[in-house]
Amino acid sequence: MTGARRPEETIVLITGATSGIGRACTEHLARRGYRVFGTGRRAPFPPDPAPPGYPILVYMDVTRDESVHQAVDFIVREAGRLDVVVNNAGFGVAGAVEDTSIEEAKAQLETNFFGVLRVCRAVLPMMRAQGEGLIVNISSLGGIIALPFQALYSASKFAVEGLTEALRMEVRPFGIRVTLVEPGDMRTEFTARRVRVAASGEGSAYRSFFERVIRVVEEDEQHGGSPEAVAILLERILRSPNPAPRYRVGPAFQRLAAVLKGVMPGRLFEWALMKYYRLS
Repeated sequence: MTGARRPEETIVLITGATSGIGRACTEHLARRGYRVFGTGRRAPFPPDPAPPGYPILVYMDVTRDESVHQAVDFIVREAGRLDVVVNNAGFGVAGAVEDTSIEEAKAQLETNFFGVLRVCRAVLPMMRAQGEGLIVNISSLGGIIALPFQALYSASKFAVEGLTEALRMEVRPFGIRVTLVEPGDMRTEFTARRVRVAASGEGSAYRSFFERVIRVVEEDEQHGGSPEAVAILLERILRSPNPAPRYRVGPAFQRLAAVLKGVMPGRLFEWALMKYYRLS
């Protein structure tokens, strides 16, 4: 069991490790003694050597099958096994549904959803052969609550939620555990790297509403939690012999909103959400 394995014996792969939550998790686990391989499109291949106690950064583009398999094969050759996989790579697209092109929508899902699927498919044969393993999929509270003008981002995270719930049941007989982490707003580079759809500017019928909502979103992110909180939670999950189906982390009022969605009348919750984002 991964939870019983000592940190220095535990091989961890984290995607999207060069910024934000991924970097915080990679650096934290490396400091705690885990043998960590972080991946990203800004990392080299073959990777540069890293001194003991530091993560090894490996190039991986989760939108390309060949790149995913190349990185996973390298890590398995180097380490001999793979105990933990953290699917964190992702980005955000913002804009009205009507303004979002099919190409822009596909790009969002290609990274945030199909990237998770590619990595899972690449690592599962090794984990089944080992008879154990842990997959942690980083979702979002935006995968529980659909956010206005971030419909495709929410759709990608809703999809990750469904994939993870099903996968968790499918692979349990092989000794593989699967869980979700649902962060709220975090102070990371995610805000600056958000992609606005091309049609969201001048000429969009939604522009004034869009700009109003995005101001609220970005202010919440700038005052959000520290990504280190996700890293601390991740280590706790790694040490657990039986992780729960999902974990939520971030500002308390956002975690409360996810609970309230399940108990409040739908129209009342929608009204409260629209009031919060200044749409009514």
